[in-house]
Amino acid sequence: MGVRGPKPKGRVNIQWSPNFAYAVGLIVSDGNLSPDGRHINFTSKDLEMIRLFQKSLDIVIHIGKKANNFSKTKHYFVSQFSDVLFYRFLELIGLMSNKSKLIGKVNIPAEYFFDFLRGSFDGDGSTYSYFDPRWRSSFMFYTAFVSASEAHILWLRREIYARLKIR
Repeated sequence: MGVRGPKPKGRVNIQWSPNFAYAVGLIVSDGNLSPDGRHINFTSKDLEMIRLFQKSLDIVIHIGKKANNFSKTKHYFVSQFSDVLFYRFLELIGLMSNKSKLIGKVNIPAEYFFDFLRGSFDGDGSTYSYFDPRWRSSFMFYTAFVSASEAHILWLRREIYARLKIR
């Protein structure tokens, strides 16, 4: 006997594009997959980031607010929706529930890697610069990515180096 109930309907059009890859990058950095096997959550302090996330996936859903673990004041915006098919797709490319320390490689088509990287950067990246006193007139510029998973950061380093030959 097969699985009971209605066939899942996909809310997200699962087709690689620059916007889609950007949204996947945001999910990898600042989103999560619920352990229930169907909910995708994206949280940010920046309302415009939430709107851009929804626009990138071509979905319009309610934007809620939530507090962090240390405060009762709701400072964070949250976009959560159910889409079993998209959830399964995200698992196939390397995401999982409680991914923070476990995620490694994410299977992104080569032509969309930099769109994905832009989403990862907007989620958990930063830049900083300074004049380095070791070399006269040297302006140093750094781009940083943050993750609790060393395997993911090492994968990002390898991919960036393979494409740009920079460290």
